[in-house]
Amino acid sequence: MARKQEVLSDVVIKFAGDSGDGMQLTGTQFSNNTALLGIDLATFPDFPAEIRAPQGSLPGVSGYQLRFSSDRIFTPGDACDVLVAMNAAALKVNLKALKKGGKIIVNTDGFDAKNLRLANYPEGVNPLEDGSLGNYEVIKMDVTKMTREALKDITMGMKEKDRAKNMFVLGFLYWMYNRDMENTINFLRDKFGKKPEILESNIKVLQAGYNYGDTTETFTTTYTVEKAKMESGTYRSIMGNQAVAYGLIAASQKSGLQLFLGSYPITPASDILHDLSKYKNFGVKTFQAEDEIAAIASAIGASYGGALGVTTSSGPGIALKGEAMGLAVMLEIPLVIINIQRGGPSTGLPTKTEQSDLMQAYYGRNGECPMPVIAASTPTDCFDTVYEAVRIAVQHMTPVIFLSDGYIANGAEPWKFPQTKDLPEIKVSFKKQIDEGDEKYMPYKRDEKLVRPWAIPGTPGLEHRIGGIEKQDGTGNVSYDPDNHQHMVKTRQAKVDLIANDIPEQKLDSGPEKGKILVLGWGSTYGAIKSAVAELQSRGESVSHAHLRYIRPFPRNLGQMLKNFDTILIPEINNGQLIKIIRDQFLVDAKGYNKVMGVPITKTELVMKLEELLGGLN
Repeated sequence: MARKQEVLSDVVIKFAGDSGDGMQLTGTQFSNNTALLGIDLATFPDFPAEIRAPQGSLPGVSGYQLRFSSDRIFTPGDACDVLVAMNAAALKVNLKALKKGGKIIVNTDGFDAKNLRLANYPEGVNPLEDGSLGNYEVIKMDVTKMTREALKDITMGMKEKDRAKNMFVLGFLYWMYNRDMENTINFLRDKFGKKPEILESNIKVLQAGYNYGDTTETFTTTYTVEKAKMESGTYRSIMGNQAVAYGLIAASQKSGLQLFLGSYPITPASDILHDLSKYKNFGVKTFQAEDEIAAIASAIGASYGGALGVTTSSGPGIALKGEAMGLAVMLEIPLVIINIQRGGPSTGLPTKTEQSDLMQAYYGRNGECPMPVIAASTPTDCFDTVYEAVRIAVQHMTPVIFLSDGYIANGAEPWKFPQTKDLPEIKVSFKKQIDEGDEKYMPYKRDEKLVRPWAIPGTPGLEHRIGGIEKQDGTGNVSYDPDNHQHMVKTRQAKVDLIANDIPEQKLDSGPEKGKILVLGWGSTYGAIKSAVAELQSRGESVSHAHLRYIRPFPRNLGQMLKNFDTILIPEINNGQLIKIIRDQFLVDAKGYNKVMGVPITKTELVMKLEELLGGLN
């Protein structure tokens, strides 16, 4: 039958179901398919903290939000056009995020009496039958029944067959949005090539979902989203943690240093360990330690031995690493400490995003313990930012803290492959011999940047003492002298401060150089700020946006930039942390916009806040 084809510019889909329904896999496959077509995209996976929450329960709902567009986009969207709900709990948790008039694709098998009870619907109430969804277009499909029907000739247990039902939904959406299924079939072949029965079942169900849309007369319209206008090149979909892994490998190759990761698994940082363990062909060594302290200590040992030492964790693990981080500062050796932030305090919200470890990164160690802090703003920016963290660490002989968060780590966007020749140089020089005029090696003798030399153990004549007790300037001998201690504290701080001369000046992301409002952001608020500011600029409002990568030290021109605006607004997914540092260092009366709900700030929220501030100024 003839069907209408409609061209859309922007679509937001939320896949939601039980944590065993494969929603993350479904969303990832649709994202990869989208990226291959050259369509811009942004994603927001949202999964439960429990390894296996009670089936059908509200805490067990797993979601994956995907926005794809023919225009450049910077957020996964504030509200959804399409909600895929595999059970009653998925509908209840996500309905508030669906636009009025939006589509709901439901698996009717997930709305039986048991599922409705587990989702805390009152006895006898079924949202598919009581008219409460009248503001939406509801597409009812018994996905479970049709999955089993597609696999009736395969000798698998019913439980195993039901695991393929996410492929039915994916196949249906591929039909709805005029997509080719080949990339997902190839993925399934790679994943299940040695398990022919599982491979056959997944492909059959994927094709069944596609054919269901194609042959059922209920569906009268299919949709297409055109390619986005992006810079030419080779793109792939990449998540933040993947980009961190690739950035570390690139820095290792460019610097000539062997990459060593000492890590202890923790959500949401574990993927970096998993990814790096696959790249032994690049000489990468990964070590899953028995605890967080052993993890960072092994990385310090690797750096002392002349390798690129890296350790990964999240806030609770960073707390445990605190003493060893102080040791790395005292030793003045290169080390990259990666914190993928999550909701806290304590165990907090392990799978929810937050920017609440900035103060911890800035001040969270005993004594005067300065350390550079650098933050990524998007999944693709993780590659460049962690690469830069390595450059600073090895060229300034200092541990560096790299900040990301769960939103960036698990989110995906198109990434243009960089060329090796375009990556900045990372110069590494090891000390080979005693300086002329010195009787013996001086391990804390400094250059004009206050950087001490890096000597590999075993180099003849360069034996030296290490440890956490205060060093005598120059010799590195143990010293309890009060004047020396003050001198060394000031010197270590000055060394970090001088890094400001080796990083770019702060640039505006958009807007005039002087005006009414500057929105100053850091980390994962980038997309929401950029989108909100762009909307107000389109109305002719005097609003600008600057986003910080370098937080300690700040770019040397930041103070002057702040003075050019009447009001500074600092949005953060915390209770106000960067704003305290900015007020302290630059004495400006910055305003905060803070959200601590485990979810990102939205564009709509920021537009409303900016309208309020502009109203006051006008």
